[in-house]
Amino acid sequence: MPHPAPRPALLAHEVVRVLGGRRVLDGVSLTAAPGRRIGLIGENGVGKSTLLRLLAGVDTPDSGSVTRPADLGFLHQELPFEPGDTVAAVLDEALREARVDLAELARLGEELARMPEDDPAHAELLDAYGRRLAQAEERASWDADRRAALVLDGLGLGAVAPARTLGSLSGGQRGRLALAALLVRRPSALLLDEPTNHLDDSAAAFLEERVRELPGTVVLASHDRAFLDAVCTDLLDLDPAADGPVRFGGTYSAYAAVRRAARERWERQYAEEQEELAQLRHAAGMTARRVAPDRGRTDNEKMGYGHRAGRVQSQIARRVRNATRRLDELERTQVAAPPRPLRFAAAELAAGTSEQGHPAAEEPLLALRDVGVPGRLAPVALELAEGDRLLVTGGNGTGKSTLLAVLAGRLAAEGPVTRRPGLTVGLLAQDTVFARPGRTVRDTYEQTLGPVTAGKVPLDSLGLLAGRDLDKPVGQLSVGQRRRLALALLVARPPQVLLLDEPTNHLSPALCDELEEALGPGPGAIVVASHDRWLRRRWAGRELRLGT
Repeated sequence: MPHPAPRPALLAHEVVRVLGGRRVLDGVSLTAAPGRRIGLIGENGVGKSTLLRLLAGVDTPDSGSVTRPADLGFLHQELPFEPGDTVAAVLDEALREARVDLAELARLGEELARMPEDDPAHAELLDAYGRRLAQAEERASWDADRRAALVLDGLGLGAVAPARTLGSLSGGQRGRLALAALLVRRPSALLLDEPTNHLDDSAAAFLEERVRELPGTVVLASHDRAFLDAVCTDLLDLDPAADGPVRFGGTYSAYAAVRRAARERWERQYAEEQEELAQLRHAAGMTARRVAPDRGRTDNEKMGYGHRAGRVQSQIARRVRNATRRLDELERTQVAAPPRPLRFAAAELAAGTSEQGHPAAEEPLLALRDVGVPGRLAPVALELAEGDRLLVTGGNGTGKSTLLAVLAGRLAAEGPVTRRPGLTVGLLAQDTVFARPGRTVRDTYEQTLGPVTAGKVPLDSLGLLAGRDLDKPVGQLSVGQRRRLALALLVARPPQVLLLDEPTNHLSPALCDELEEALGPGPGAIVVASHDRWLRRRWAGRELRLGT
């Protein structure tokens, strides 16, 4: 029986894309064969979404080329429907190809049943039936309607009535519906940009299973380390590296270890080359001065000069030539300086003291006794002591952000709240707003902290914001960039209690890893509210689950 043509690969060759005068992508190549699931990782701004748009054909490279299958699905394309169209209409379109397969098989089967086998057209008709049958089997067309129901239920849309209009859905529901339509369609190539946004744990786990089952090509950009680790067969790291973007075959866990080792080698090679360059420049300069033709000789040199002049001059000249030759070669071939690593805080959290200035390790930093906020947070009892690490989890609407706002003293609550006198508390909220949006990032940092603290912990030493962004007005920063600036302010002047609300949102996987490492032992207390599955699985401190 004939088989369908092999699924084509998705190819990008030396693509360059310039946006706003900056080369976002500079000669990136990618081969994504059927069966491979490639994760794009890297800092915000390195070009993950830009590369997906080029692969999808919704944007055009300034140079280079992209070859893509005709049957391609891109999650971040707008659904080709009007706000008044229904959920059922979206699903009908997603099921259209499968239904065409089944209708064609029925038609061809009826023709075959009527046609005698000795008819000259029988063989051609049988071949057409075989090709359509193979295509239907590959698309799992018989299972499409059942698959649609399972996908909707798995992505948390099972209770949404088919007659609901798109305009009546929330943004998260529309995003999940677009994702569901792609999974039902099963295109030859699937491009996903942050597909686990708006998904709870069960929906994210369901998506992982469905993506692993796809027979075609998948390319995805994600900050979700658990999703990357569960789904990807390969990773493409677009962060700056000595030899350009790094392609790695394996899981995120394995790549994290390889990346750390590669970074150490790069830093070591750069340091060794810079040391050698300094030595060569010094040697070339010193020896060149010694053989200068107009340099007078010392008395000691004059005594033996006639006897040794030729030999000494020849040796020195040879050393100059060798040093100069090696210097020229190394200056041409030296590796670029590694970018400053993104990291969370060199400073430790502040230790608490009693009113007399002595450590107060026995006294809680902060305590809640059945404290709640009507309609937002059920009564909670907890104590925070020196060195505590507390993870707050729970479903949407259970009050995680509300609890952090109460701990920070930003929200009134019912019930007794006890704070150690003089306690300093810092909160990294999910939505950060600065009072002076016209002030630059650099000025905001320096004027908030004061010149002494800002000088001790320079903003560019933290690696949380790119150098090109430091002179932008804070009002022009993205949500993620504003959060990084707020995080930098907390790092530079650490409080006794640090409250982090979804701290890994808008951070690259690498920076999330570094952030987790920075949440290790220390004198102050840290409370983290997070839905990040990777962080929660590796959490070593206490956990408070709300809504149970």
